[in-house]
Amino acid sequence: QVQLVESGGGLVQPGGSLRLSCVAPERIYRLTTMGWYRQAPGQQRELVATITSGGRTNYADSVKGRFTISRDNVKNTVYLQMNSLKFDDTAVYYCNAMLLSGPSWGQGTQVTVSS
Repeated sequence: QVQLVESGGGLVQPGGSLRLSCVAPERIYRLTTMGWYRQAPGQQRELVATITSGGRTNYADSVKGRFTISRDNVKNTVYLQMNSLKFDDTAVYYCNAMLLSGPSWGQGTQVTVSS
């Protein structure tokens, strides 16, 4: 069990920005692929973005050009910078660590895009 601590969610207007943060335990962070997923009401959880230990990134088509995933290896923190937010981005966002034993999830942080 790996405890991931998420923050940064909230209410934002369309076109606005938010930055989500996820702090992972140091013992597993550095060599672990991290990611952000989201789940909207009535929908399945879906991939938003991932970043490998080497910094290679992958994005869902729906967020390419708008979202940026990054990691600060000093702070053991993964960020998701979300720009040009749309109504469809409204969801609970979950931090993920892809461990050998299986995925580890944070508690989730609510992102609501509303006018």
